[in-house]
Amino acid sequence: MSARRVSARARRGNVLNRKVKLPDHGASVLLVDIGNTRIKWAPWRDGRIGAVRAGVHAGWSRRDFETRVLGGGKAKLSRILVASVAGGRVDRLFEAAARTAAGMQPEFIVTSRRAARVTTRYVDPWRLGVDRFLGAIAAHHLVGRRAVCVVNAGTTVTIDLVDGKGVHRGGAIVPGPPLMVQSLLDGTAGIARRARDATSGRRGRRRRGALDLFARSTKTAIRQGAIYAVAALVDRAVAEASRALSTAPQVLLSGGGAKQLAGLIRARHLGVSDLVLQGIALHAGLPLRGRLAVLAPRTVPPRLQPST
Repeated sequence: MSARRVSARARRGNVLNRKVKLPDHGASVLLVDIGNTRIKWAPWRDGRIGAVRAGVHAGWSRRDFETRVLGGGKAKLSRILVASVAGGRVDRLFEAAARTAAGMQPEFIVTSRRAARVTTRYVDPWRLGVDRFLGAIAAHHLVGRRAVCVVNAGTTVTIDLVDGKGVHRGGAIVPGPPLMVQSLLDGTAGIARRARDATSGRRGRRRRGALDLFARSTKTAIRQGAIYAVAALVDRAVAEASRALSTAPQVLLSGGGAKQLAGLIRARHLGVSDLVLQGIALHAGLPLRGRLAVLAPRTVPPRLQPST
């Protein structure tokens, strides 16, 4: 994204350098996280984030955003705060939907060098995905003065390190397991052909949901290999962070692919389903009640409880 594009988005109404504006009585702030594949949204009111909803936005029209996310204009909103990495077309559709359904301009957040007590060491801050920046902000506020490793598993898997002083040290980006699988199938005709072969007989069957690195069919070997590869990278990242900081970071898991990884990561970790939404609120200066209490079961997806 060029500096000119950042400036254009800033003129549209991003939340940088704005005074905190709390909602009117009875109104709420809508928090929206638009990823490459999925969109998540939830209302903020009186210091708390409400029920989180999500969907795959591929193929959505302006009307879909109006009815599914903005409630067809029935919700009483004071602000609409958006973090988007989906690209200009989706952003424009959502912007038009917000004007039609809510009669207001959505405020698109952009990454800056420093915000909400977190500073990034990225050479060009605007190149850091806003979802990663907001995840780092939320993670730092959740764990306090501890170092934290933020893992967001979606279409891509991002791993970001924030030290106890709130400095974003950088991160890594790899394809998510489904993208790894598709890349392998697209680039290797022989493997793709064998992956299409149906496994027959009792010996080829596996207990549903079981994971084993040493699979007995090509199709399963590809899928398991991708998941294990990402889990291994997370554990390597934790080890590298521990050496660099001389302390083991807390690991926070988020994103639609978090459940797949949770059972394979050896490092102790916690799942937080609305991490980016929390970051949106904190970036905008909206208070969130509690700190570590936010990691209560309400926001931890099933099977993403603390583990070793």
